[in-house]
Formats: sequence, C-alpha cells, structure tokens
Amino acid sequence: MVTPIHTFLSGKWSVLILRIVILLCVFAAYAGTTHASSISGSNAPASKNENLQNKVVYLSFDDGPGKHTREVLDILRKEQVLATFFVLGEQAERYPEMIRAVVEDGHALGNHTFNHNYEQLYSDFKVFWKQIKQTEAIVERITGFRPNLVRAPGGTYGHFDQSYFDLLKLGGYTVMDWNVDSGDSKRKGVPAKEILRNATKAPAGASSVIVLMHDGGAHAETVKALSGIIKYYRDQGFRFDTMKASDEPVQFRIESNGKTKSRKAPGKEWVAENVQENSNLWLAGKELKVEIGLAAATLKQGEFRVEDQRIMVPLRTFMKKFGGSARWNAETRTATAIWKDRTIHADSISGELTTKRADQMNDRTTEGVVQSQGGTIWVPLRELIEHMGVTVDSLKSNEKEWVVKASIPLAAANSMYLDKLI
Repeated sequence: MVTPIHTFLSGKWSVLILRIVILLCVFAAYAGTTHASSISGSNAPASKNENLQNKVVYLSFDDGPGKHTREVLDILRKEQVLATFFVLGEQAERYPEMIRAVVEDGHALGNHTFNHNYEQLYSDFKVFWKQIKQTEAIVERITGFRPNLVRAPGGTYGHFDQSYFDLLKLGGYTVMDWNVDSGDSKRKGVPAKEILRNATKAPAGASSVIVLMHDGGAHAETVKALSGIIKYYRDQGFRFDTMKASDEPVQFRIESNGKTKSRKAPGKEWVAENVQENSNLWLAGKELKVEIGLAAATLKQGEFRVEDQRIMVPLRTFMKKFGGSARWNAETRTATAIWKDRTIHADSISGELTTKRADQMNDRTTEGVVQSQGGTIWVPLRELIEHMGVTVDSLKSNEKEWVVKASIPLAAANSMYLDKLI
C-alpha cells in the first residue's frame, strides 16, 4: 500500500526533512558570510607576526571629505587598514554621509578648521579658535562625537607661535603635524609615481610614521598611489593605526617670522571664558543604547565613557546585559568573558583582547585596547562587538543618546535557532 504524502510528511520523516533543510540553509549562509567577510576584512584575524610589530604608520588624509573620499575608504577597507581623516567643516556640511562612513568604518576624525583660509586663520588666534569650534559642532551634529585631534592647514611651521600651541592644549586639543609628506598637494597634478615615492620616504630607523595625504579636491592620483603606499609599509613590517588625542603629539618646531611676531595673544578674560572650560566637553553626557539583533540594552552615564572618539564599556557589565558572563583572574590580571560559542580574554597587562571559538585556535586578536581602572576592565565597544562575532551596522546620535546597531551573521543566527529546535 502506498503511504499518502500528507501522512508521510506528518510523521517522523517531516521532522528529519525539516532538520536537513535548516542545516543546508546554515551551510549556505555560512559560506556566503565567510566570502563576504573575506572581501570586507571586517573579521580578519591578526597574525602572530602582526601582534609582534612595534613599528606603526598613521595614514592621514586632509581637506576632505570630497569626491575621492569614497574611493579612499574602499581601498582602506579592502586592505584592512585604518586611517585618520582631518576634515574641513565646510566639506563636512557638504558631505555628511561621508563623515558617517568614515566613522562607521572605524577610522578616526580630526579637525582641520572650517575653510582652510590661511589669511584668516593665522591673523588672530580667536579666528582659528572660532573655526575649530565651528567644525567641531558640525562633526558632533553628524556623528555624536567632538573631535579633539587638530591639524593646522599647511602645518604649524611658520603659522603657529607658542600661544597657539598652549591655548589649544589648554582647551583639550592635541595638535598633530606629520613626518612624511606625500607631496600630493605641492602642485597641481602630481603623478601617482611621485606621490608613492615621497610617501615612502620614512625617516631612517623611525618606529612611528605619520604620512600626509589628501582626499579633498583634485587628488585622483593619491587614490592611485594608495595601495602601493600601504604595500610598502606592510612589507617593511609596519602596522597601521589611527591617531588618538592621547598620543604623543608630533609637531613642527616654531618658526618666528614677521606675521607671528606681530600677532597679539588673546587676553586672560577671553581665555578664561572660551578656552579653560572647553576640555570638559569630552566627558560623556548621554546614554548609550546598543542593539544586537533583537536584543537591546541601555548603559547610563557612568556605565561607559568616551575617549579618543571611542566608546569604552566595562566588560563585565556589558556582557551581563547581553546574556553573557565574565570573571576576573587576579593572579594573571586577565578577565574572561563567555558569550554563546566564544570565549573572550582581556589582558590588562598586555592590553590584548583575544577571542577563541569552540574547538578552534585564536579567532581574533586586537592589541592595545584593554584598560584596567579602579578594578574594572574597560574595552572599546566596537572591538568588543566584533570579537563577539557581531557586525556593527551603524552609529547614530541625538541630544539624549548614542545608538549603536549591530547584526548577528545569518549563519550564527540560524545555528542559534537550530540549537533550540533540535
């Protein structure tokens, strides 16, 4: 007797078929996710050789965002390299979506004044300060962050006197020049070969290099040279990083000239009113809402902090809010967090954040991000989320809160569903 199809499917075979279909979906999704990850580089593990590197190069781009910023971001993403973008306020207003893209890709933002006008900026510090604050407000409105990294248009040499340096430091800013000039703005139409040659002239024996480039204006040749510049420094054993306001400043020496000598420094009353309290602006004053898939949690003031354009969270508190756990080993001074199939180790001595998955070797290692303060382990939110195997989709801000949205890869989500079903 032939078994009717509806009877056949209503028995044990229907459960087996359902399991097979789900497993096939999981495998297909995993393959697609792995392929996409290899293209974006967002979850690429750091090699042991990279972890041992003590030479660092900071790629920096001035005068943007502009028509070439997207191309620069695409190359950086492909090469799995981070950089620092010193942006002009007038350009940020024109291309706010590019400012968001820079931040969402994990790069750092710096302040390059509003309009790059030498005559205005270097005639009076009050004008320079006004443009810094103007650009700062624009970037804060777009991203929720106030950049306290500053680069002077044209560099500080011949433009800054000691009062410029002192007042910006008092206001909570870090001024960064460079020690390698790509020469891409020396004249119109500098060819890619020349840019590559200049950008790879690192000082002999240098362990820290800051390369000046431009993504604003007519700098298509810089885009052409970028991959070669990255290859050179990678081959020379450099690692790539973003600049932070807490880094040791790289600044040109002061060159006195007629213009700098004739400038009048601002009065004490103006400094007290405008500069002295300015550094307090970088204290966290909003709540932080994090959404991972369908789960969401809010961190109140005091449960997170903002520094160097990074949101730092306490490891134990954050993991607990998302169903994980964390424990502290006083002997090794490390914290171990468990979230789903991942074990995350935070080493307060080396600063390394390392992730292992079940039955696998190290899946990911990030250097120099773990901090220990007051008996609490703090880690950058973006790095922690990525170590959890989750993708950061967006970071938005309003007057009351930062909102970070992240998604769990389809394969992992299907696996979680499968575990519950079978």
